[in-house]
Amino acid sequence: MATMGQNTRNAKLVLLGDMGAGKSSLVLRFVKGQFFEFQESTIGAAFFSQTLAVGDETLKFEIWDTAGQERYHSLAPMYYRGAAAAIIVYDITSTDSFARAKKWVQELQKQGNPNMVMTLAGNKADLADKREVPVEVLPLLLCAYIYCRIAFFFMSSCYSDIMPSDREMLLDQVPRVHSPNAGRFDLSSPSVPTMNSKKQWWNLEARAYAEEIGLFFIETSAKTAANVNDIFYEIAKRLPRAQPAQNPAGMVLVERPTEGSQAASCCA
Repeated sequence: MATMGQNTRNAKLVLLGDMGAGKSSLVLRFVKGQFFEFQESTIGAAFFSQTLAVGDETLKFEIWDTAGQERYHSLAPMYYRGAAAAIIVYDITSTDSFARAKKWVQELQKQGNPNMVMTLAGNKADLADKREVPVEVLPLLLCAYIYCRIAFFFMSSCYSDIMPSDREMLLDQVPRVHSPNAGRFDLSSPSVPTMNSKKQWWNLEARAYAEEIGLFFIETSAKTAANVNDIFYEIAKRLPRAQPAQNPAGMVLVERPTEGSQAASCCA
């Protein structure tokens, strides 16, 4: 068990995201170690607190779990105003949930604390077989890049000089993406690349999106507790360290008398 440090400070943290993304389940797992298969929707917001030991410092998270229903959206600024950190939660089985998470990020970028530590959490990782938001984008981007380069070459005049057998050999050198969630390209077809799921094609992949705008990204499962504690510890490490007081302890500042004034006598 970690030993609490001598220096203690508080940090306000807010959870935002679509209804049903699992915000309350994440907090309950982190604070109480509990998980309920059927969690009631939060009304307005719920408050929790949890203390962590980070290095020589003790950090107390003051956590606001906000409601995901649209009718409570107008209340959100009251909870994220002045927050040191935010966890934007989405459900990996719902592209709509991911799209909503991106809107929350945009809102925080415009109206939130400019120094806020923002984290994008893809929850329900235990339902990976029902995933709609792909996590691995690098193979996809690589194939897209190669596709464009080869398509340009094939449309050039020199392509007509290549023997049919050599054309097939070139195509065989192009790596295929075998992941069922990453998408497939048919490079022998003149049509544009297609995805296994239309929902995947229009949506930016979560990890690439987070890296593009400088967010910390992690996938979690409140049900299995996977990465739940890690996300809060990572946020704690990324928070700016508390600044020392401007005046050393014990020093008392006394107003300097104006020029020409006489010091008061203790016996006057």
